[in-house]
Amino acid sequence: MDYKKLYEEWLNNPYFDAKTKEELTSIKEDDKEIKERFYTDLEFGTAGLRGIIGAGTNRMNVYTVRKATQGLANYIIKAGYKERGVAIAYDSRRMSPEFADEAALCLGANGIKAYVFESLRPTPELSFAVRKLHCIAGINITASHNPPEYNGYKVYWEDGAQITPPHDNGIMAEVKAVIDYSTVKTMEKQDAVKEGLYEVIGAEIDDAYIAELKKQVIHADSIKEVADQIKIVYTPLHGTGNIPARRVLKEIGFKNVYVVPEQELPDGEFPTVSYPNPEAAEAFTLALKLAKEKDADLVLATDPDADRLGVYVKDTKSGEYISMTGNMSGCLLADYEISQRKERDGELPKDGALIKTIVTSNMADAIAEYYDVKLIEVLTGFKFIGQQILGFENNKNGTYLFGFEESYGCLIGTHARDKDAIVATMALCEAAAYYKTKNMTLWDALVSLYDRYGYYKDDVQAVTMKGIEGLEKIQQIMNTLRTNTPTSVGEYKVLSARDYKLDTIKDLATGEVKPTGLPNSNVLYYDLSDHAWLCVRPSGTEPKVKFYYGVVGTSLEDANAKSAALGKEVLAMIDRM
Repeated sequence: MDYKKLYEEWLNNPYFDAKTKEELTSIKEDDKEIKERFYTDLEFGTAGLRGIIGAGTNRMNVYTVRKATQGLANYIIKAGYKERGVAIAYDSRRMSPEFADEAALCLGANGIKAYVFESLRPTPELSFAVRKLHCIAGINITASHNPPEYNGYKVYWEDGAQITPPHDNGIMAEVKAVIDYSTVKTMEKQDAVKEGLYEVIGAEIDDAYIAELKKQVIHADSIKEVADQIKIVYTPLHGTGNIPARRVLKEIGFKNVYVVPEQELPDGEFPTVSYPNPEAAEAFTLALKLAKEKDADLVLATDPDADRLGVYVKDTKSGEYISMTGNMSGCLLADYEISQRKERDGELPKDGALIKTIVTSNMADAIAEYYDVKLIEVLTGFKFIGQQILGFENNKNGTYLFGFEESYGCLIGTHARDKDAIVATMALCEAAAYYKTKNMTLWDALVSLYDRYGYYKDDVQAVTMKGIEGLEKIQQIMNTLRTNTPTSVGEYKVLSARDYKLDTIKDLATGEVKPTGLPNSNVLYYDLSDHAWLCVRPSGTEPKVKFYYGVVGTSLEDANAKSAALGKEVLAMIDRM
């Protein structure tokens, strides 16, 4: 059915409510807008849905949420897990509570019990709840750090990680098979509660989750020694992190935690920022103002669903607050967790592993080599780190030490199987306390890592390409690079080219080709001379194509200069396409 016929179907079918029809009537003269909303179904990808809120098949609304849930329910029933139940959480975004209930009531109508959080909760707590309640799956209503007009729907499997093969493909197939919206099941909430198919959860899961986080503390002694001296500024960016982050910091002993008042309360409009992303400098404007007033040691921001952590640390020599990228904070935490675990236990497990994604800093490789632990590289997406943890458990071989990705996400412990900004907040504050007992700041600690491992500098250029034309342009860029492998990027020679879609690694000097050993993914990666690298991939959550790259310098200044030069070459390469 073409987009105009679908539009008319939604206008005339009694299944769709009056408010939806009113919204659609308002765009009746705008053919481009109608096409954008109806030219395709909102794609249920390998993690679920994410899109702009509104009426239409290519939008996030109660009908697309029900359709996705019906597909998930069909998969669960066919797999024979109907009795296990599904945990559901949501964040502070527009329509999040409503979408959570729609998902729960669709599950209930299919005879599957839903455990729904009483109010907004962080993504990692949903991951924890799936395991704690022995559910077969989890649903999280969130669009993470996307702009306010977005919302999303993430699906988790019984291990607490976002769905991976074979479940992702199976669920996607079932969702795609739901063609007629009016066949999707739902029921009244009071009936679902009465029949035991809708259960509200809250404090008991909160308490268990926080207890697991506190088990990860290594140096309670250091916290106790300097708790009065450390000052922390924190912002939840109007999201889910406020209560759990403050609670865990208080319970482990930190006394001077200052929350940005303008950003403390949940608000799906994100009124103080245009983009609630801890990667963006703008997100820290108010926090840095408060930090200067309080003379804070570190400044922390969690994104709206509290799975990613942004960091600024004070350099006492200059008095300035320095931004840490996800690679920088991730490497700092990786070295801290591994080194202190080794110090506490006397040695590290012989099967210990540090896990990173393919676009994450190669400093992680140097850290793994230094501590003689295994370095495992996975595709972009924290679910692949979770998949490795599950493999360790199933095979009874492998000990998870730390895992992180460049996009400000990491996991300490195995209580959850997704990135956890609450435990990262706790651990980074603990590390600050530990280094303070050594008369070092977190910035001093990071500089010492550069001195030991090398001056790694990693960056990313994200090019936004919205709409139908944007998707076509992104595909064109990938096709051009795939069929015309560059032999150089600026002053760097391309040594080998990895194509994760074709599962090939080609040595450009010898022509030798070998497999990547990782699942199929539309990603291209170039190993460059002088330990540099470049990776190109379309974003899985936003209308962007991302160019990741990294260099190693002889000093911070040299690394910054090399990175800036490579970044210019990358932009020039994009302009030529």
